[in-house]
Amino acid sequence: MTSISLRDDAPASAAVPPAAPRAPARSLLRRLLANGGVRIGGVLLAAMLLLAVAAPWLGTIDPNAMDPANSHLPPGARAEFTTLAGDSFDRFFPLGTDSMGRDLWSRTAYGARISLSVGVAVALGSVAFGLVVGMVAGYFRRLDGVIMRVMDGMMAIPGILFAIVLVAVWRPSLLTVILAIVVPETPRVARLVRSVVLSVREEPYVEAAVALDTPTWKLMLRHILPNTVAPLIVQGTFICAAAMLVEAVMSFLGIGLPSEVPTWGNIMSEGRTHFTSHPSTVLLPGFFLALTVLAVNMLGDGLRDALDPKFKARGG
Repeated sequence: MTSISLRDDAPASAAVPPAAPRAPARSLLRRLLANGGVRIGGVLLAAMLLLAVAAPWLGTIDPNAMDPANSHLPPGARAEFTTLAGDSFDRFFPLGTDSMGRDLWSRTAYGARISLSVGVAVALGSVAFGLVVGMVAGYFRRLDGVIMRVMDGMMAIPGILFAIVLVAVWRPSLLTVILAIVVPETPRVARLVRSVVLSVREEPYVEAAVALDTPTWKLMLRHILPNTVAPLIVQGTFICAAAMLVEAVMSFLGIGLPSEVPTWGNIMSEGRTHFTSHPSTVLLPGFFLALTVLAVNMLGDGLRDALDPKFKARGG
């Protein structure tokens, strides 16, 4: 009888088929690229980021440089620009000038830095704080009631009013504005994370880990935290868009960043007194703000559809 034996020198790949660990990542990338919201929102947001980063090299000048003799120039005008320091040069103004003779293009480009910085910083800060609070509240039942009642109390106060009070207490600055928006956004993230934790902690693999006396910190990091990543990414994009709007509203009302700091809200606030005669001083920075918020929201909608393919099936 012929015997069949396994050769010791047979390659391991012949017995164990190669794995494809990157298949989920490729599938997610395909879903992202196939989503129109991700493509359009990503391109628009990339253009705004390029405007903010490359502002010094895009034909801009000092956004606070004034020439009162050239106030309220129309978009596309060219004039001899003389600063208060005595420097004079021929200048093209693609967006015109404001009531103080400052270049609106330069102020708008540099304003993109502030708005995007506030949006990203608020999104990261509120997601970080909300993640910790939500995981503690969702996992430790004894603390859940106390923590969530505090969060409910914070959510009962309108976010813009909360921000106004905090800015009024402290001196207006970029850090103050960011903190003033992070605080009212944190409870919303905490409630989202708490709902995810309450659902995941009942899963069999989590119960098995508990039965094996897995340390709490390891269980939360390995089994619970990964389930919060997708919803937090989506929530973070919407918070970023909302934070830019809140910062613009605060600056427009004169309670945000100082007027010498070029932000889209400050530019619109300074131009509102001349809106009837020179509407471009308000409409142009408002257009950039609306376009950026639209791009972030479209990106968030696309990420939600890509990270949760069942969303549309549920009627979202």
